[in-house]
Amino acid sequence: MRFPRPRTRPRSLAGQLFAMQVVLLTAVVVGCAFFAYVSGREQANQTATRQVRAAALAIADSPSVREAIRTPDPSAVLQPYAETVRADTGIAFVTIMSPDRVRWTHPDTDRIGEKFLGHTARALRGETFSETYTGTLGPSIRVVTPIRDGGRITGLVSAGITVDRVSSQVRAQLGALGTAAGGALALGGLGTYVINARLRRHTHGMNAAELSRMHDYHQATLHAVREGLLMLDGRRRIALINDAGRELLGLGPGAVGRRITELDLPARLTGALLASEERVDELHLTAERVIVVNTRPVVGGEQRGTVVTLRDHTELQALSGELDSERGFTQALSSQAHEAANRLHTVVSLIELGRVKEAVGFATAELELAQALTDRVVDAVAEPVLAALLLGKAAQANERGVELVLADDSLIDDGALPARLPHRDLVTVLGNLIDNAVDAASEAVTGAPGPESVPAPRAAGPGRSARARVTVTALADEGELLLRVADTGAGIDPDDAAEVFDRGWSTRGAGRGIGLALVQQAVHRNGGTVTLDRGPDGGAEFTVRLPLAVGDRTTQTTKEATA
Repeated sequence: MRFPRPRTRPRSLAGQLFAMQVVLLTAVVVGCAFFAYVSGREQANQTATRQVRAAALAIADSPSVREAIRTPDPSAVLQPYAETVRADTGIAFVTIMSPDRVRWTHPDTDRIGEKFLGHTARALRGETFSETYTGTLGPSIRVVTPIRDGGRITGLVSAGITVDRVSSQVRAQLGALGTAAGGALALGGLGTYVINARLRRHTHGMNAAELSRMHDYHQATLHAVREGLLMLDGRRRIALINDAGRELLGLGPGAVGRRITELDLPARLTGALLASEERVDELHLTAERVIVVNTRPVVGGEQRGTVVTLRDHTELQALSGELDSERGFTQALSSQAHEAANRLHTVVSLIELGRVKEAVGFATAELELAQALTDRVVDAVAEPVLAALLLGKAAQANERGVELVLADDSLIDDGALPARLPHRDLVTVLGNLIDNAVDAASEAVTGAPGPESVPAPRAAGPGRSARARVTVTALADEGELLLRVADTGAGIDPDDAAEVFDRGWSTRGAGRGIGLALVQQAVHRNGGTVTLDRGPDGGAEFTVRLPLAVGDRTTQTTKEATA
């Protein structure tokens, strides 16, 4: 029975690079060593040639040599001289001979008088030449030059060094070269191992195919994730961002590599992205969106970074606001139903007591008050959504002891608002402004916020009404929609006027402070402006202007605050 052979895992990328680098390093070192050997051998031959040439020329030019040649027995003088020169210069032999090649000197005295083994024709023509020739001492590098006496060649000199001696010098150099090459190879191998060990650590031992697959999965995941994904390096620069992240933060394609502080982001959001500690489900506002931010620092590695996820919370926040409004409407209707029951019981009791006239008057007065507000809103505001919002907010304000008044100059004709102006944004803007105004007016009278507060009478001061009141102006005229909400509250400190639109700013404790930020965001989204002033009753007065014509749209929301 044959068992399938287990599939071997391909070598890691670091291992492959290490093997390639070792082979390349070995080839380079061996090649350099071989080149150095060849160059050294050639240089040794040239050095030997220069050495014996200098010796031969010096002997040929010596006057004592020319005088000795004239004597009847030249060997008696020349042999000791030649041996002295040979010993001093370290060459293998110095042979002085007659023009007919008879030796007068030789290291082996038995060879004196014999014929010289080698070529002399060029020397007899007056040339100095070198050659490698095998003589009585073996292969040697030799130089042959003529000896001139008064223009006549009276002898020849041959000086040489054996090839074995040159080879021994090259072998000595080769040993040193081999040691240096071995040291370079060992040092290079160690450095390569250290570098590849670091590479293996950073690539987690994966091979090229695995890294390629991871890159493909990474790119696919990056573009498939609906949430925004942002990665910052240790210097708080954007190392990676997906398409959703660019859209949520309003960044262009050149965001990668830029520092967070260089981006035009809100200060609170920038602070959250720069924070070194972990952030969980923090709510932040950009110019047009509400986003939930989660950050987690990257631990390990040489440089610490941060991974950031972004979730679009804009629609959910708008729906939450609408739900709060609906909840308020429900509570108001419940309270109105309770009050209506009390009034009905009062009317019935008056009838049972025979006080029919008083019963009719009481019922008629209540109906006239309710109908007067409804008629006023319906006549002035033909936009159904805004009319319903005003009536609902009026009921809520009444339950808290606050009178909601529609200004006399309010007028929005039917069809005056273009379809491109979202009803949801109108509800966000006007609803939040009225809620804040009702809170401020109620607190100024009772000193205690909340729907359960019971208003207590307070003496009117200069410029202030005795009863809490919120005045709303809604006017569509001259190509713009004007929404103004003023209250009889305590107003806003001029020092805080520049910060009221920042998320988290509130005078009523933690967990609040998003309403005005959402107002500014909605106004900005529709190209309008929102300003803060002191109202005629001493409280705050917010004025929103939204362009109704496409050409009047602006690109930036203006925040102005005056005392």
